[in-house]
Amino acid sequence: MDIILNVQEVGKTYDSAGHTLTVLDHVSFAVEAGSTISIVGPSGSGKTTLLGLCAGLDRASTGSVELNHIKLETLDEDARARVRNEYVGFIFQNFQLLPTLTALENVMVPLELRGEKNIRSRAMELLDKVGLLSRSHHYPVQLSGGEQQRVSLARAFSNRPRILFADEPTGNLDAENSERIEELLFALNREAGTTLVVVTHNLELANKTGRIILLKGGKLISDLPTSKIELPTS
Repeated sequence: MDIILNVQEVGKTYDSAGHTLTVLDHVSFAVEAGSTISIVGPSGSGKTTLLGLCAGLDRASTGSVELNHIKLETLDEDARARVRNEYVGFIFQNFQLLPTLTALENVMVPLELRGEKNIRSRAMELLDKVGLLSRSHHYPVQLSGGEQQRVSLARAFSNRPRILFADEPTGNLDAENSERIEELLFALNREAGTTLVVVTHNLELANKTGRIILLKGGKLISDLPTSKIELPTS
């Protein structure tokens, strides 16, 4: 079994007005390469903070995060950025496309950062897969929300990441666009064999992953295969 993400006894605290605020409290779990997993829980439960620690966007106060067998707590900011560039893809709720770049150029950015060749053809291929080849020269402001998220999906898979972190990927979309993004996300993920970690309030989306972790008050409450969980549908 290849464990691509190993989180052990992770905690995150902040000093606030002379008090210590605990956002995550001794969270532990491991993720097998190629699997799909959702992290769910009420607002303020620590989901996005946990995702940031797993992806190396921030550093844990206590505990250990090992990504692709690399201990993130031993790395400085620049080294963590190199790990992200090499192994990680991201999808965010607010798309985070660069407004001065076209759809095609946005998809090409991760490939340019890696110094890869033939990046234009790779980016065009991905835009075709998400149904936006004809919109490749449009800027984000000229695209709908659903189209922008499809561009961000293409960008996330462009550098062939070993693990993809999706933070509320359908949070800003209507039902029709949400369904299309979910279909594309899982189709691209299956094709690439990528590990997928989704933070979501969308229980329908969570149920499409193989496993669900429930956080509450910064603590891990349950960690079970989706087939063994009965989540409310509303």
